[in-house]
Amino acid sequence: MNGPARLLVALLAAALGGLLLWVLATALAARPEPALAGAAFAALPLTGVGNPVTAVLLDYRAYDTLLELAVLLAALLGIWSLGPPAPAYQRAGSALRAMVAWVVPLLILTGGYLLWAGGQVPGGAFQGGALLGAAGVVLRLAGDPRAGLPGESLQRLLAVLGVGAFLLVGLTLLAFGRDLLDYPTDWSKWLILAIEGAATLAIGATLAAAYVGGRPPGEGR
Repeated sequence: MNGPARLLVALLAAALGGLLLWVLATALAARPEPALAGAAFAALPLTGVGNPVTAVLLDYRAYDTLLELAVLLAALLGIWSLGPPAPAYQRAGSALRAMVAWVVPLLILTGGYLLWAGGQVPGGAFQGGALLGAAGVVLRLAGDPRAGLPGESLQRLLAVLGVGAFLLVGLTLLAFGRDLLDYPTDWSKWLILAIEGAATLAIGATLAAAYVGGRPPGEGR
């Protein structure tokens, strides 16, 4: 691409960026506060949690979060269908092993904290699960062929745990005459925490397994 063509592309990109900024500024000026924010905060006491983001993800929009976990599961099944993973990296040297020995427990501990704190402050299953997945990535980079994941049967169970917990709670509520994922007010906090706990483990295992990049080995291998 010659000089004039590059200049033209740069000018068009700058014009497009300016247009998008103008549209965003106009939209914010017309409606400075999201239309549903007031309703979300008003219904927050009914959910049993103090963080509106957690309430949106696990209560108001629980169907969306269920589908997001299903997408992660489908992606992992696609990766596993490609066959066994590539060989792991060589075993880490003493310096990297020492770092892994304290970084991985710290990631796991922080992930657990984010899960527990997510009901009241920013955090939750996806953030905690991402840190668990990061712990698996660190272990894989340090030469662990399984990235800290368990054997085949338990790994498959962890992969479906998030979707399974959602469906188990939803079907149980249906059996008691309520709508799917329509939590009773007295139980909503604990049901959300149970679903988030299962989702955290599922997300962490899924991300780590996706980084490994292949079907888990059999129990005897």
